[in-house]
Amino acid sequence: MRIFLTGATGFIGSAIVPELIKAGHQVLGLTRSEEGVQSLTAAGAEVHRGNLEDLETLRRGAAVSDGVIHCAFDHDFSNFVAICEKDRKAIEAMGDVLVGSDRPLLITSGTGMGNAAPGQLATEDHFDRNHPNPRKASEVAGASVAERGVNVSVVRLPQVHDTVKQGLITYAVQLAREKGVSAYIGDGLNRWPAAHVLDVAHLYRLALEKDEAGSRYNAVAEEGISMREIAEVIGRGLKVPVVSLSAEEAPAHFGWMAMFAGFDMPASSTLTQQRLGWHPTGPGLIADLEQMHY
Repeated sequence: MRIFLTGATGFIGSAIVPELIKAGHQVLGLTRSEEGVQSLTAAGAEVHRGNLEDLETLRRGAAVSDGVIHCAFDHDFSNFVAICEKDRKAIEAMGDVLVGSDRPLLITSGTGMGNAAPGQLATEDHFDRNHPNPRKASEVAGASVAERGVNVSVVRLPQVHDTVKQGLITYAVQLAREKGVSAYIGDGLNRWPAAHVLDVAHLYRLALEKDEAGSRYNAVAEEGISMREIAEVIGRGLKVPVVSLSAEEAPAHFGWMAMFAGFDMPASSTLTQQRLGWHPTGPGLIADLEQMHY
């Protein structure tokens, strides 16, 4: 298949490219930069110049492909509502040219969309359109284009990691470096799920090839690692004190990240593993944090 891949030069996308090519697929990768053109070409992919704001560019990429994997996302979390709205528009634009075809549109969301209640394991079969997290916009858009006859499925991401990046935890490391302390909120027992980036890339390919409209997949290798454990390994790596903050103190320390830092959002991938035969084998989150060059 010829796959249009948004986010093709990003952290996850750059792992998806070789995963698809090795399996015999062609990749048409979206990039806005000359550096991106060079990296995609070196990886053996075709280049599609454009960005998430240029909806016509997205439509053209989807129109000339046998399927779409949409994993691009603007990571300006300080403006989270706006970037989630931008993602909604991107999904609807690509859906426009896939209406009435069987070509798959595989979109990306977060595992938190599967939490029925705080502290409960997020599952693939749960989605609340009224979820307070703005990230719901991606799945709402997916459902909207599915109602118009588009073959849509969803990959939900946890904290995706290697020894260089670890999702939101990357920002926690930056904060600890800047402020001289590694912090968690309260008892720090709230949990975040995680998966290694190569396992996640493998899941995207399996989900694309499974081509089961309406499916949701949780890219989860570890159901939940406590924020205290994460803060402690960061503290050791940076050789800074590890401290507990009250909920009232958290905004001053974490800034925009305070809205995430206290969430207890474990997630299961039991159904995903059963449906796709996906069995993650990569290093765990703590192992990667321990091996990071601080």
